[in-house]
Amino acid sequence: MSIEITANDAVATRGHWSNRWAFILVMAGSAVGLGNIWRFPYMTGSNGGSAFVLVYLACLLAVGFSLLVAEIMLGRRARANSVTSFARVAHESGAHPLWGKVGWLSIVSVFCIFSFYTVVAGWVMEYTMRAAVGFAGITAEQASSGFKTLLSSPDILIFWHTVFVLMTGGVVIFGVTKGIERANCFMMPALFLILVSMLAYTMFSADLPAAFNFMFRFDIEKINQSVILSALGQAFFTLSVGNGTMIVYGSYLKSETAIPRTSLYVVAADTLIAIMAGLVIFAIVFAQGLKPDFGPGLLLGTLPLAFSTMPGGHLLGFSFFILVVFAAWTSSISMLEPLAALLIERFQFSRKKAVISICFCVWLVGIAACLSFNHWQDVTLFGLGAFDLLDSLSGKILMPLSGFLIAIFCGWIVKREVVRSELRLGDTAYFAWEWTIRIIAPIAILAIGINALQ
Repeated sequence: MSIEITANDAVATRGHWSNRWAFILVMAGSAVGLGNIWRFPYMTGSNGGSAFVLVYLACLLAVGFSLLVAEIMLGRRARANSVTSFARVAHESGAHPLWGKVGWLSIVSVFCIFSFYTVVAGWVMEYTMRAAVGFAGITAEQASSGFKTLLSSPDILIFWHTVFVLMTGGVVIFGVTKGIERANCFMMPALFLILVSMLAYTMFSADLPAAFNFMFRFDIEKINQSVILSALGQAFFTLSVGNGTMIVYGSYLKSETAIPRTSLYVVAADTLIAIMAGLVIFAIVFAQGLKPDFGPGLLLGTLPLAFSTMPGGHLLGFSFFILVVFAAWTSSISMLEPLAALLIERFQFSRKKAVISICFCVWLVGIAACLSFNHWQDVTLFGLGAFDLLDSLSGKILMPLSGFLIAIFCGWIVKREVVRSELRLGDTAYFAWEWTIRIIAPIAILAIGINALQ
């Protein structure tokens, strides 16, 4: 594909979102995932509660928002997949051809994430089935050992991994409007309604005041280097920046839609859902006399025990895990689309062939990730099993590196007139965004990467 093809030529042959609100729902669906429902609560619980929330909100606006705007801008300007988008915008700006290769980092990154994300989503699917039966009668020891038992069962892991890959491919194969947009326009409102219902439940049957106190009684004295770096990392990863997703989704955005305003809505939706999920989880945890700093095991270790003893815990537990499935599903859809767009536009695959090919490759790699917890636990590379290798490679190296280069590219390399024509900001707003993307974002991402590698 020649990079000289113009964006106007390209958009005529590509799909686009029906309207701005559909785009916001789709973007929010990409951003809202296990990072909001699982990672945000346990990171909050492990980092002092309100101190973490305060720093996280500041980092989200300073780093996450600016990068989100940059990625959407790149995609809409080029009207192409992430690889071609970098090449086109670099060519238009007269930049060195090597800048056109940066998009490949995001492709490798999103493939790695997708390959282990479906495995994690499979864990949630299994717990959803357990919640459907009910957690009544389980002991603390059983709740704690239940996850270990799951990891030692390769047949169950592979089954749910397979189901989730098929669920994701089954949406993306229908395209931008009939597949991705339609699924998100159903699941995101459903997810929100479930959260609102659970929040209402906790007002009467859990300890919501304690959750509010834990998350919003800001104690500045608890803010330290560890909290700041943790909040920076969560702000970076929560919006799905650095893996090409937002570039591709932005490429389907109509020209008349305001990128900064729309991005702000996405950040607000992502933050609202994360905070609501945190309130629900901590209200349940405090009501049962459990500790909020349980770490990553908060979702699959602590909550089943809480649901087992709560009034209406059966229905609440099942609703909660359905919520997590929806969040994981919308995010995995956004991971598949950048890979499919690359094969369709750069290698002339049909959408059906592209989706099937990617899902098959992800399925194979995911099987290795499943087996790394049991039969292949002694098979390692650099001391890491397949699952941990995929996680570390994407989260500690590829995504921070890609995000850093996107910030440098959009802040220093892309011509100002190109950026201004896409963002259409006033002088003051543009100066604030440019200063952030040029200085604050690169330094923050560099700190995230260095901290992750330690």
